[in-house]
Amino acid sequence: MLKQILSKLPRKSPKSDQLDEINSGSNNSNFSNGSQCTNGGNGLSSRLSVVKRVSSAVFPSSIMAGVEAVEPHLSFKDVSNTQKQNLFVSKLNLCCEVSDFSDSDKVTAEQDLKRQTLIELADFVSSGSAKFTEPAISAMCKMCSLNLFRVFPPKCRSNGTGGETEDEEPMFDPAWSHLQIVYDLLLRFVSFGSLDVKVAKKYVDHLFIVRLLDLFDSEDPRERDCLKTVLHRIYGKFMAHRQFIRQAVCNIIYRFVFETERHNGIAELLEIFGSIISGFALPLKEEHKIFLCRALIPLHKPKSVGIYHQQLTYCVVQFIDKDPKLATNAIKGLLKYWPVTNSQKELMFISELEEVLEMTSMAEFQKIMVPLFRRIGCCLNSSHYQVAERAHLLWNNEHILNLVTHNRQVIIPLVFPALERNTQNHWNQAVLNLTQNVRKILCEMDEELVQACKRKLEEENSTLNVAAERRKLTWERLESAASFQPSADYIIAPVKPATCSVAC
Repeated sequence: MLKQILSKLPRKSPKSDQLDEINSGSNNSNFSNGSQCTNGGNGLSSRLSVVKRVSSAVFPSSIMAGVEAVEPHLSFKDVSNTQKQNLFVSKLNLCCEVSDFSDSDKVTAEQDLKRQTLIELADFVSSGSAKFTEPAISAMCKMCSLNLFRVFPPKCRSNGTGGETEDEEPMFDPAWSHLQIVYDLLLRFVSFGSLDVKVAKKYVDHLFIVRLLDLFDSEDPRERDCLKTVLHRIYGKFMAHRQFIRQAVCNIIYRFVFETERHNGIAELLEIFGSIISGFALPLKEEHKIFLCRALIPLHKPKSVGIYHQQLTYCVVQFIDKDPKLATNAIKGLLKYWPVTNSQKELMFISELEEVLEMTSMAEFQKIMVPLFRRIGCCLNSSHYQVAERAHLLWNNEHILNLVTHNRQVIIPLVFPALERNTQNHWNQAVLNLTQNVRKILCEMDEELVQACKRKLEEENSTLNVAAERRKLTWERLESAASFQPSADYIIAPVKPATCSVAC
């Protein structure tokens, strides 16, 4: 029956096939550029099955040789099983036209039609009927590239930090109704079980990955969340691209830290790397250690570190879990970028420091304990009560306390003066109570050493008091001499310098 209907259709020459677009038969469709069929029987026949040669302008002839595409406005239910794959490619090609969402109040018929087509494609792929042959892979990558890859407008946020803060509402892309389905199609494509990776990597190439990474700067958190999942699947599926992806992410981090300090997707990129690092083989490659020292550690520098600090801490801890010797590098990096005037950032650093110390071995701890506890001593004396409280609470950690106990001869003399200054001068009662608790812990640890530190501190204070008194007396003598008014008899008139008679 189908062959009889097809035989009644008027035949066209190959040239006219390339120039004409066959109408879907719907009077409301604005996507059709071909002449509208006036005969009802012919229109019904075209809806059942209309086959034509694919234009070489859409797909390369080397790929699409001998491939026929079905009229894209047909439903998958209206074609035979043998033609569904060709209809799939045709619908992908139809969705390559990008809709204009600049006017949010205007929803055109073309936008609705394209969205319905995207939904049909997503349902077809999820049903398992789709086969990603090379023409389908080419069409899928082309459709995703045209719809997703775009240049974002200049950032107009006033804080200059990049990314949303607690005081700012996230910005949502008006085209999300289409973008969401395209991302879903891309995710299903890269997650397809029987996908031929050797063929797919010709289209999911380095340029495709770089442009996909550029999208992480989107201000729409929904888009960044989709990108996070897609990139992680690409990293898992395309093993040949793994090193390139890591290097490309490094370049984004370098540009963010050392040039712009503006990027919206650092948290999402670090979240991806958290799972990547956990899968690194042992022993760690030198490339991975360089990534920790040159990319992750400098990420503590920007003012906006609070936006991605949780993901950053996880990545650092994963590295130390893989190689405990890296704890020294991590702690040195924290001390290098330790904030001086930003109390909230200092609180984050103390929390991260505690997590790192929990993973630190005794040998690595001994390498950095002197500069580390000098910094902790400063935090104990902080006038910001939250910083001081957080520093005191480090002593409640059993692993840290064990490290301190084994190295108390070095550590107690470093922190005891800070505790004494708190006892005498700190304004916050909660901090004073915590100081007393820490002093009690130190006394239980080694009371003799604490008493020796106390005597030494009293001697130092006495010496300082003597020096201060001498300095005070010296200034008083200078002030007295400066206030002395000499009599006129002792004033010597200034002597004029002799003029030189020789012309120079």
